[in-house]
Amino acid sequence: MAARVFNERGYDGTSMEDLARALGVTKSAIYHHVSSKTELLRRSLDLALDALFAVTREEASVSGPAVDRLDHVLRGSVQVLVELLPHVTLLLRVRGNTEVEKHALERRREFDHLVADLVREGIVAGDIRDDVDPAVAGRLLFGMVNSVVEWYKPDRGLSAEEVADTLATIAFQGLRRPRHRPGNTAGDTGHGDHGHLG
Repeated sequence: MAARVFNERGYDGTSMEDLARALGVTKSAIYHHVSSKTELLRRSLDLALDALFAVTREEASVSGPAVDRLDHVLRGSVQVLVELLPHVTLLLRVRGNTEVEKHALERRREFDHLVADLVREGIVAGDIRDDVDPAVAGRLLFGMVNSVVEWYKPDRGLSAEEVADTLATIAFQGLRRPRHRPGNTAGDTGHGDHGHLG
């Protein structure tokens, strides 16, 4: 609940009184469990980050071809985002204004590096095209993942698996439908054959 209030009002604009009102308890009841608003922020950010890093330690994330591991991390991240939507939303909105936020941003960068490393491994293995920058590719992939917080509505009937499947299809196969062209004929003007002589 605290994460939702932070998202609605902004962390700096949220007081303990606001949190108490939203939770339906007294401020003293909150202080019985946490020492400060900062601790609530830290707990929320750590919850999101710990879940994301847990995905990177799963068996399917550490064994097998890099492109398959990348696929698993991407899908798992979507699952985390949907399950912990308020917390991940808060994580994506921090700007490093406090020590807690700076630490969260450092962990986010560490996660980004893990993703970029998977892209690099996939390139070396020949499973990912080699004309893309691994760091940029990783940011773009997870830019798609992170955009889910802006539009996903849990009550709209779209499951995390459906979102992950669609995102993975676009990321790894693209949007363009494969064209089944007939064999080369004198009149064939199909794209993609320029410069290749049979």
